[in-house]
Amino acid sequence: MEEYNYKTKVVGVDISNESTTYALVDVRGNILAEESFPTEDYPDVNNFVTNLSDKIVMLVEANGGYETVRSIGVSSPSANFVSGCIENAPNLPWKGVIPMAAMLRDRIGLAVGLANDAHVSALGEYTFGSAHGMKNFIIISLGVGLGSCFFSEGHDHQGHLGFAGEFGHTCVVDNGRKCGCGHEGCLEAYAGAAGIVRTAQEVLAESDKPSLMRQAERLSPKIIAGFCNENDELAIEVYRRTGYVLGLGLANYASLVDPEAIILTGGISHAGKWLVDPVYESFENHVFGNLKGKVKILTSKLDNRERDVLGASALAWSVPEYSLFK
Repeated sequence: MEEYNYKTKVVGVDISNESTTYALVDVRGNILAEESFPTEDYPDVNNFVTNLSDKIVMLVEANGGYETVRSIGVSSPSANFVSGCIENAPNLPWKGVIPMAAMLRDRIGLAVGLANDAHVSALGEYTFGSAHGMKNFIIISLGVGLGSCFFSEGHDHQGHLGFAGEFGHTCVVDNGRKCGCGHEGCLEAYAGAAGIVRTAQEVLAESDKPSLMRQAERLSPKIIAGFCNENDELAIEVYRRTGYVLGLGLANYASLVDPEAIILTGGISHAGKWLVDPVYESFENHVFGNLKGKVKILTSKLDNRERDVLGASALAWSVPEYSLFK
C-alpha cells in the first residue's frame, strides 16, 4: 500500500485595501514565515496575481518546499466562497468579477480557498480568538469597508449565493449618504473609515467650538480617536454619532439571529471606549426586549494581521486537497 504523504503546512493570504500579507502556517497554527507587499502597487489584477504567486512560491521553497504544503486560503474584501471570485469590490483597485481562486490555483498548482474577509476573521476568532468555544456569534469587521459574518451552531452562514453578511450595505438612513456600492444610506457610509471622516467634517461645520481636529493636516478614524483621548469634545461627538448608528444596525442584526456575542474587529475597533460605549448604549436601546443585557459586545484581542492570516490558514485546511505535483 502506498504511504499517504500528509502535508503539515498551508499558506494563508490576507488581501486588504492597503497591503497583502502571505504566511506559511503549520498544523498547530504557528506562523513559520510571513511577508507582505502593497496591494495598491498592482492596479492590474493579472500583475497582482503574478506577483503574489511568485512570492508564495519563493516563501514555500525557502521553508521546506511544495511537498510539505497542502493548500492556500485567501481572505479578501467582497470575496465569495461559493464562486471563488472577488465580486464588484467597491474599495479594491480591480473592478468586476475576479476569479481569484482559479487564477492562483492555475499559477501555483495547489488547492485555493477564497472567502470574504469578515468570514475569514470569524474563522480566526472561532479557532484562535474571542469566539473560541462559542457556536452562535457575529463578527463585525470595521475598516475601509464594513463586513460581517454570522456563525450559527458552529458554522459560518454563507447564504444561497455566498453573499451573506454584507452588513455594511444595509440601509440605515433613507436617502442618506452615497455609498461606494452605488446605493444611498448604507451603514458603511457612516461607520466605515470614510464615513467617520465625513461625520467629523459635519460636526466641525455645525459648531464654532475649538477642536484639535481643526488643526489636523488630515483626519482618519485613528487620529480622531487620538483626539478623543485628549478629551476633545467634538472628536468625542464624532464617535458618539458613529456608535449610535452602528449600535442601531447591530441591534437589528442581533434581533434577527440571537447571537451569544458580537465581536468587533478591524482598525476602527481600536477606538475602544469612545466607540464601544455609544455602540452598547444604542444597541441596548434598540434591540428586541428579550435580548436586552444578554448579548455581549466584545472587541477582538487578536492582532488584525495575525487573526486574518490564521483565519485564512484555517480556511485552507477546509478545502479539498489538490496538487499538480503529486
